[in-house]
Amino acid sequence: MIDLYDYPTPNAWKVSVMLEECELPYTLKHVDILNNDQFKPEFLKISPNNKIPAIVDHDTPHGPISVFESGAILVYLAEKTGKFLPKSGPARVAALEWTFWQVAGLGPMCGQANHFRNYMKENTQGVDRYTKEASRLYGVLNKRLAGREWIADTYGIADFACWGWVWFHKMAGQDLEDYPEIKRWFYNMSKRPAVQRGKAATVALASENMRKMYDGPFWSPQPLEPELMRLHQEELEAAAKAAKK
Repeated sequence: MIDLYDYPTPNAWKVSVMLEECELPYTLKHVDILNNDQFKPEFLKISPNNKIPAIVDHDTPHGPISVFESGAILVYLAEKTGKFLPKSGPARVAALEWTFWQVAGLGPMCGQANHFRNYMKENTQGVDRYTKEASRLYGVLNKRLAGREWIADTYGIADFACWGWVWFHKMAGQDLEDYPEIKRWFYNMSKRPAVQRGKAATVALASENMRKMYDGPFWSPQPLEPELMRLHQEELEAAAKAAKK
């Protein structure tokens, strides 16, 4: 059994989707990053960088093994199962290249674009810089997918790495109509039952109010989103008061 420490984010979906595709049994462990659970000592023992996702694999000949960092988890699971990562040769190189292209580029730059576009709009230099970089990276991926069904030719960890971030493309100021190859790939992957299960499993961890943010085929700006965040904070405060009684 694998424990998956998770919250519904694009990095977390990489792992929940892969676990579903591999048909590996796992238990979800809720890490509420909006309530700073990621800084608790018990979680830091598993993920010293205080980030999700992280896993603990109890089914090993060496005893429980913890793994943090999403890219490392994808490679670990691929090597554990022998699935979704070629064992050698150019195909393996391509899968690793594009997985870590996402880890080092698409994820961080789109995350920065989201931060400046949605939380620091007054910093126009930041908005412009990271939106342009997100656009550049989308262009790279769109070109890569031309004539290919999957990012590294065969379905695997590179696709798991990228899909969740594309689900949030509007947060980074992108429009899939501008990237027809990405659009085709994204919707084809979204149809897979394991992808749907992997996303739904983590969304179920969020509060009822927060789950409304994950409706639809991809994230779209919602006028009520600040209100949803406020309601979620009220839920946390109520729970904290109840725990003290």
